[in-house]
Amino acid sequence: MRLSTLSILGAAIMSAGPVIAQESVSLVAAGSLSTALSQVAADFSAAGGTNVDTTYGPSGIMRQEIEDGATAHVFASANMAHPRTLAEAGRGGPVVLFARNQLCGLAQSGLDVSSETLLEVMLSEDTRLGTSTPGADPSGDYAWELFARADMVREGAQAALEHKALQLTGGPDSEPAPEGRNTYGWVMESNRADLFLTYCTNAVLAQREVADLQIIQVPEALSVGADYGLMVLNDAPASAWRLALHILSPAGQGVLAEYGFDAPGLPKE
Repeated sequence: MRLSTLSILGAAIMSAGPVIAQESVSLVAAGSLSTALSQVAADFSAAGGTNVDTTYGPSGIMRQEIEDGATAHVFASANMAHPRTLAEAGRGGPVVLFARNQLCGLAQSGLDVSSETLLEVMLSEDTRLGTSTPGADPSGDYAWELFARADMVREGAQAALEHKALQLTGGPDSEPAPEGRNTYGWVMESNRADLFLTYCTNAVLAQREVADLQIIQVPEALSVGADYGLMVLNDAPASAWRLALHILSPAGQGVLAEYGFDAPGLPKE
């Protein structure tokens, strides 16, 4: 399947024509990819001389902006659904799985919580539980999937968690973090939640900014995996296909792995 996908991308590159020096490519991507893909884009530019203009944000909002006419050549989403929606509308394709992630709990230093007690602490009336915004940000959608799993562990948990969850990030009206700050580190440092469900990669970056935050692994019974989808939009320049292929290459996949993503394009050791 992967060879077939790479063959499609390779054929598209060959048919798109020769490289145009300094041709600019627009990369629109999920906010959780900002650190990793910024490095991938910089490596790509350094190797080939093609400028990459990057825009990051919640994948659902990014998809809507593309639908409304925003310039985008390559779209990297934190789920498969948003790029597939664009592909089904005839806006581009194919949609390729290029990275995976997981949800973790990000907890304040004083919160007594572990992987084993995570569900109990989330359900506690004393715990302010933060999530991203479902519909707009796949991180919120994955949190709601976790809540559904919780109902299989404890009856009524799903409704209770959905009711109490504070949708603090990823929505069209969410307050943005100050420039240069990790969104989740800033939210927790601002004491807006006691426990926040976010991607494990985001949790690691937040802890680098706010060292006393705890990262809590989600137990297997509640664990939700996040599949990330990549696509090239119609009428994109040849260099957009080259960028997509670079993201899927061992070099690009290696960078994603360095930032904590599961990179399916890397060979198994």
